[in-house]
Amino acid sequence: MKKIAILGSTGSIGTQALDVIRSNPELFKVYALTANRNAKLLVEQVREFNPKIAVIADKSKYGELKSALSGIPVEIWAGEDAIPEAASQAAVDIVLTAMVGYAGLKPTLSAIEAGKTIALANKETLVVAGEIVMEAAKKHGTAILPVDSEHSAIFQCLAGEKGNTVEKILLTASGGPFRKHSKEMLATVNKRDALNHPNWSMGEKITIDSATMMNKGFEMIEAKWLFGVTTAQIKILVHPQSIVHSMVQFVDNSVKAQMGLPDMRLPILYALAYPNRIPANFKSTDFTQLPPLTFEEPDMQRFPCLALTYEAIGQGGNMPCILNAANEAAVAAFLEDRISFTAIGTVIEKTMRRATFIPTPTLGDYILTDGEARTISEEIIRQVQALPGQQRPC
Repeated sequence: MKKIAILGSTGSIGTQALDVIRSNPELFKVYALTANRNAKLLVEQVREFNPKIAVIADKSKYGELKSALSGIPVEIWAGEDAIPEAASQAAVDIVLTAMVGYAGLKPTLSAIEAGKTIALANKETLVVAGEIVMEAAKKHGTAILPVDSEHSAIFQCLAGEKGNTVEKILLTASGGPFRKHSKEMLATVNKRDALNHPNWSMGEKITIDSATMMNKGFEMIEAKWLFGVTTAQIKILVHPQSIVHSMVQFVDNSVKAQMGLPDMRLPILYALAYPNRIPANFKSTDFTQLPPLTFEEPDMQRFPCLALTYEAIGQGGNMPCILNAANEAAVAAFLEDRISFTAIGTVIEKTMRRATFIPTPTLGDYILTDGEARTISEEIIRQVQALPGQQRPC
């Protein structure tokens, strides 16, 4: 029986992880659940799964949570600092980091330092501070099991290949909802269009990242750190059907692929059950019913956010941290109808030019960088808003 702490249990990954646990009660036990501010859903989850600890990051929601769970034997904690504490509990076996964005960094590092197995669904942790995170994992002997479908696929393709040289990682991308849009069309898309992903059901932030292809750039950076390869060894392929989740090409030019229907429960189940494979209760792949599988090059002219990720990781230092902070601010502004879709890339690029570059940052530098970059991004967002004729999303 593995005891699981789910950081971000009310989000898309968190709820799907609970679905996996619900289907395998003899294998997994929920020990801790954390949420940002969705107290209502957290209450429902606590009542069903009976964790020892429930954490709400938004302290203003503590009273609501405490009242709703009166009489239920659960420890209720509040505040952002309570999340890493929950992740570090001695009884926890696996920490599923399903929080969104930069907020996942501190809890993930705390869990690593406590020697917990990490089921990593928070790619921003490695985007922001990949070198520090991987060094900490090595120091504390902590296993990091990727939950992103693409990185899980790569991890599975590498199983049994120790000592064999990887020539190239083929990282697949759906292309998002705007794969066929021209630059002119992209200038007029609205929030509703951007949230309408053709293949995957995800949270709002990651869905917008998919639409800009920033998400794939983040995954390229994540793959660099997880698998110890250079960016030159990672090739992004747009694969609209989302059946081949990624591939690995070896030095003899043979290629291994991991395939399946687009369902996040599969990589979640693989990470939680690793190194075993256990029966799944969701739909299996029927190859006779699949459409033709196609692959194409990504267009970095139409999707400049992807190009910016290569620039950031190429520069190194704290630049990926600046990139991530600017992206989080810009995506939030787009979702709030404050800027247009195409302005997201503009905000990020201008922030990268203005923020302080640090070649060899410490963890403290990353924390300061995140704050500085967000402040700069907000200034740029206000300037973008003020431009005459600024296209506003519908």
